[in-house]
Amino acid sequence: MANECVFCKIVKKEIKSDIVYEDEKIIAFYDIDPKAPIHILIVPKEHIPTLNDVKDFSIFSDVIRVATELAKEKNISKSGYKILANCGKDAGQAVFHIHFHLLGGMKMEYLPV
Repeated sequence: MANECVFCKIVKKEIKSDIVYEDEKIIAFYDIDPKAPIHILIVPKEHIPTLNDVKDFSIFSDVIRVATELAKEKNISKSGYKILANCGKDAGQAVFHIHFHLLGGMKMEYLPV
């Protein structure tokens, strides 16, 4: 399944994306269908299908670190931002490789992603 995963292909640079951050564990890039002026996907490089499949919970601290760094860099840390993750089909998860949406640059009451 990981061989056909679009995010795994982005990690392996088989698919071009607008990467804004990368380290040994995390890659972050602009969403191709943005729901806010700033809409960045933060993706662990390890293929983990859903939040229910996480074994090493330190990945969450890595994601939050990257999200807060990007929020500062994109000038949304003071005005506010959201970090969203969907788990499972009924929650709207379209790509079964865990990922986190960093959204900002506008006032948001509720934003389905």
